[in-house]
Amino acid sequence: METLEQQKEGRIAKAIERQTSRIPSDVFLWGALGAMGLSFGLGLAKQSKMSTFIAQWVPTLLLFGVYNKLVKVAGHDLTERSVH
Repeated sequence: METLEQQKEGRIAKAIERQTSRIPSDVFLWGALGAMGLSFGLGLAKQSKMSTFIAQWVPTLLLFGVYNKLVKVAGHDLTERSVH
């Protein structure tokens, strides 16, 4: 069984984490809230298909926000910084 120190991230994962860690976590929360509002507005305008499509963005944006926060709090960069 590998310990956290032995687990290494791949080159692509490191690049993604490097880029996503630069985005403030609030961006994803506000994006999800905006999608909820837009979906609600489209629902009121009787645009049900578009409303449903936009509503499906909400969990995705929130999940990206959680991933972003995890990268910042417990990402590979913390263990690599302590090694170097």
